Amino acid sequence: MIRVLIADDQALVRGAFRMMLQSEPDIDVVGEAENGRDAIEQARLRRPDVVLMDVRMPDVDGIEATRGLLEGEVDGPRVLMLTTFDLDDYVYEAMKAGASGFMLKTAPPEQFADAVRTVARGEALLAPTVTRRLIEAFVTRPRVGESDRLAELTERERDVLRQVARGLSNAEIAEVLVLGETTIKTHVNRILTKLGLRDRTQAAVLAYETGLVQPGEGDR
Repeated sequence: MIRVLIADDQALVRGAFRMMLQSEPDIDVVGEAENGRDAIEQARLRRPDVVLMDVRMPDVDGIEATRGLLEGEVDGPRVLMLTTFDLDDYVYEAMKAGASGFMLKTAPPEQFADAVRTVARGEALLAPTVTRRLIEAFVTRPRVGESDRLAELTERERDVLRQVARGLSNAEIAEVLVLGETTIKTHVNRILTKLGLRDRTQAAVLAYETGLVQPGEGDR
């Protein structure tokens, strides 16, 4: 069972998400929060697997709440950001803070349950075009020298990281690189460990920041 906390300053929105998710047999909404500060407190109390986090909330916004939840945490919850705007620079900052991806509030209802399952599995919502646009639009390169951050990676691991940054799943990367899916999963785990990253989202952001992947390169 996937435990979910909903953080949004609008009660009607929280109620809509609760009704939507509670109808799923494998999802349990364990709590709600009306601002970022409340989200941090509720997450520590309820121990959710996934937090649906609105970007713009009073008191403490979704970015600061995400940072507060995940900074220094290895086993913290996965954060799925919710936003009304598909080109919101706040979302990129939230991804840097450790969020596993984001969804537009205007997305079809059936997509939200799938999104929760995706981030609960430790994957990232990188495939949608809008996510790639966010990364490409708000990364100012170079911020970090590639030789400084990526020096520990092998050439094969760099190849895998490039495909992760383009939003490919392990199965798709295996097809592109003509390798087994288990091998790709091993490479991804090693990349995250070597670079001290939480998940694929942070790996993708770093790939763009270091210039390993160029905006628009290999566009899906």
